[in-house]
Amino acid sequence: MRRRRVLLAAVLVTLARSESALAIELGGLSGPPRPPLRCVHAQAGPPREPGPFRAPDLVEVISLDPTIRLDVRYATDRNFVGRAVYPEARAFLQRAAAEALVRAHRALAKEGYGVLVFDGYRPWSVTKLFWDLTPRAKRAFVANPKEGSKHNRGSAVDLSLYDLTSGREVEMPSAYDEMSPRAYPGYPGGTPEQRARRDLLRAAMEREGFTVESNEWWHFNYKDWRQYPILDVPFSAIRR
Repeated sequence: MRRRRVLLAAVLVTLARSESALAIELGGLSGPPRPPLRCVHAQAGPPREPGPFRAPDLVEVISLDPTIRLDVRYATDRNFVGRAVYPEARAFLQRAAAEALVRAHRALAKEGYGVLVFDGYRPWSVTKLFWDLTPRAKRAFVANPKEGSKHNRGSAVDLSLYDLTSGREVEMPSAYDEMSPRAYPGYPGGTPEQRARRDLLRAAMEREGFTVESNEWWHFNYKDWRQYPILDVPFSAIRR
């Protein structure tokens, strides 16, 4: 009996050390408590799809128009996982989607606003990390890595508006990445001004071929997203 207890204790110590090592690899153990890491049925890579697909042509959004502003929160700790998951504050899209975004940005300037981009292309491994760290009750707000995300295809963009006069981000009915009913594009609450700006953004994006995500006013998918493969390419491997 004593030998069994010793063996069990050794196994528990080994498991604890493995979990600690994994936590360090994903961002360290310091700071506030973090959700436990979970595995998605040992999925090792992006889902395989038959295609055919267009060749990816990811471009950096601000290279097409430097007046588009960036606030890439996933390169900081100001996001729902509380840690940086991108090594650089950069935003990429497939070329057609990026050019459509530029047109929407320039149209919004006539109303006194510019676009503020939070996220564009997202490597599949980051989508998997989000799924692993999100409580089951909130997973309607994150993509299932078994299916991949339109962000993984470089055909989705998260954005808001900034005021051209003040340079400040405008207020919307919810915060970016808020996992609540306030995030829905048809949410009737908030102030009339917040809803008007949300609807203005949506109208400008829809005119250029984007559709809004059903539960996130900030998330827009470009019309040809099905034509591109799911990617897991790090930012550093994308040509500048």
